[in-house]
Amino acid sequence: MPEISILELGRVREGFTRADALNEARRLAQHAEALGYTRFWVAEHHNMPTVTTAATSLVISHIAAGTTTIRVGAGGVMLPNHSPYVIAEQFGTLEALYPGRIDLGLGRAPGTDQITLRALRRDPSASEHFQQDVLELQAWLGPVVPGQRIEAVPGSNSNVPLWILGSSLYGAQMAAAYGFPFGFASHFAPQMLDQALAIYRGSFRPSKQQPKPYALIGVNIIAAETDEEAKYLATSQQMSFANLVRGERKLTQPPIDDIDTYWTPQERAQASHMLNFSIVGNADTVRTGIKALIERTGADELMIVSDMYDPDKRRRSVEIIADVMAKLKSGARPDA
Repeated sequence: MPEISILELGRVREGFTRADALNEARRLAQHAEALGYTRFWVAEHHNMPTVTTAATSLVISHIAAGTTTIRVGAGGVMLPNHSPYVIAEQFGTLEALYPGRIDLGLGRAPGTDQITLRALRRDPSASEHFQQDVLELQAWLGPVVPGQRIEAVPGSNSNVPLWILGSSLYGAQMAAAYGFPFGFASHFAPQMLDQALAIYRGSFRPSKQQPKPYALIGVNIIAAETDEEAKYLATSQQMSFANLVRGERKLTQPPIDDIDTYWTPQERAQASHMLNFSIVGNADTVRTGIKALIERTGADELMIVSDMYDPDKRRRSVEIIADVMAKLKSGARPDA
């Protein structure tokens, strides 16, 4: 039975502040820790007024400072935006402050637009050097070798675990070739999941960090007391994806009774395609959906996005999911 973790998108809710979003993320991590979730990751995005996780390492520190056991990390840092040396310093610092709890997931996409890339002082072609940058970063985080003139401090000898993240076959191929754990972004780009997992597992080469393949997949799960309530709560996420299709940047909106009054049939088709890996419903519905997903993918870990407007409802959602997974692991009846 797979582990369960949470991906935090740092969304700002309509009527609330950016500080509220950051503090709610920390409260959710504390709740997830008490429920036995494995890790809590945050995603790097830039030039998006709707999210608050651009300074990813700072957000990780904010969350790690409020927790004690749950692993906290990046899901992920978009490495083309950064110098590998600087990321080694940042995550080495995090590892020094919160030893044994820091993960570093690495993505190849910029997580932003071309104009913002220039503001970040990065060359748009930087993604072409992703493989070399990952290996350079791994070296900065590893042991200092004789004659080495530059050291990442903190960073060296920290051996922060690296993950390769992606939504295409490239990430699967690279993770397999160098023996990294692999995370697939099926929570918004599910199209190549099955093929990517097959490539990753079929061509995996063991490494010191990872002796056998380990696959994490993203899945949207919105759980509530009833199917009807869960579908209602899910409309906030559906509106966010409709806005993405439209090219509009709106804060997370309160749920509405009828999503079809908000989006057009074309927007619904596009958004639903991106949200294909979604489980929305009560505990029984969530249990059925998770079982089917595990049987299809054999995932080692589910990275859950439980994106909704009301933070109390969101915390209740992760409670229901944790209870469902505990019963699946123990073989207990769903109504036990």
